[in-house]
Amino acid sequence: MPNILIIEDEARMRRLLELDLGEAGFQTFSTPDAETALTILAKEHVDLVLTDLKLPGMSGLEFMQAAKRAHLALPIIVMTAYGSIETAVEAMKAGAADYVLKPFSLAEIRMVVEKELNTRRLREENRDLREALGQRYDYPNVAARSAKMQEVLALVERVALTHSTVLLGGESGVGKDLIARLIHQRSSRASGPFIKINSTAIPENLLESELFGYEKGAFTGAASTKPGKFELADKGTLFLDEIGDVPPPTQVKLLRVLQEREFERLGGTRTIKVDVRLVAATNLDLRAALEQGTFREDLYYRLNVVPIDVPPLREHKEDVPDLVNIFLARHGKDSGRPLTGISPGALGKLAAFHWPGNVRELENIIERACALAAGPTLEAADIHLDTPRSAGLQPGTSAFLPEGKTLDQWEDEIIREAYRRSNGNKSQAARLLGLSRNALRYRLEKIGIPDEPE
Repeated sequence: MPNILIIEDEARMRRLLELDLGEAGFQTFSTPDAETALTILAKEHVDLVLTDLKLPGMSGLEFMQAAKRAHLALPIIVMTAYGSIETAVEAMKAGAADYVLKPFSLAEIRMVVEKELNTRRLREENRDLREALGQRYDYPNVAARSAKMQEVLALVERVALTHSTVLLGGESGVGKDLIARLIHQRSSRASGPFIKINSTAIPENLLESELFGYEKGAFTGAASTKPGKFELADKGTLFLDEIGDVPPPTQVKLLRVLQEREFERLGGTRTIKVDVRLVAATNLDLRAALEQGTFREDLYYRLNVVPIDVPPLREHKEDVPDLVNIFLARHGKDSGRPLTGISPGALGKLAAFHWPGNVRELENIIERACALAAGPTLEAADIHLDTPRSAGLQPGTSAFLPEGKTLDQWEDEIIREAYRRSNGNKSQAARLLGLSRNALRYRLEKIGIPDEPE
């Protein structure tokens, strides 16, 4: 509970305040004079000061001035007699947070103290939030000019310092691998191994042995003992990509590792303990998998300790120029001739595309352009975008959907635009779209906009 310093020269009043605030759960220090109060402030942590203005020796006003000179930024509530309101106003001008007039009730004092402590807490939270929003996170080979990617990096900074399991969500190609590596690099495990395994790239019957290893003779072809990825990642980070595709039998063993930090190799009896931080990733809706019974609920909650959703590239297109520069530097040197940059026309063409394949698709496009470019600068003609032909349309026929967009993506974009134009008024947005309010609420929830009261 907060610590309160009481400065009151009348012993009976000082004792009443101590008892009442103590019963309310506060820790209290008390003194009859301001000089001793300054000594207490220098030694103890104090959250709020309750002081009389008329004190022996140094007055309450002089105490406030001394506290200000010492850079002691904490709320001060002054107590003064009814006939000294002018002095109380002077105290407010000098920086007092509030004042109470004598005689007062103990309930009034308690109310004013709680109000000022809550105000201070809110101010500190707002300050911390402003500092967090104002902080720019800048890492090599990471494009994060946009607010959405800055939010992702802010979460990375916070979670990296913990040992919590992280679940990365997002469409295929958004860069979940890169975010997982950042979490490892910014953590206390950075000097340890970073081991990656993609569950979809390994046959289902081999995934368990890849994760947990096997003993010699565990199955046909097991000519020697082999450690699994969990053992190799000891004292480091294991990145398990596409966690939603892990088969149910392996999910059971994975849950045990997360709960107890131990397992046995396939065909073995010796229990192996490991110290591994797990970062999992998926492009599936695991909540839907829970309803379908294909993913264990207890494993989901073990994984979903700190969820981080990486946005699709179409939602942070302001990062496209920086991503292009990163990929140009990476693949330009392999083109056999110097590439000096990209033209505004080519950059505009890239910025206008919807990027269904996200950052991975952008890198492939830039790598292809670097290989085929005729000159030292990438021009619009060098950018060959993959635009899938709409099913059922004859060659030369205009598609119904904008270039590069699926029907679901286009619908989500229309709903977001209607919500923006109506300034968050769901009834108005529903009228714009010709939907019922309940139908709109369902679609808003599907695209991640919470159903908050208007």
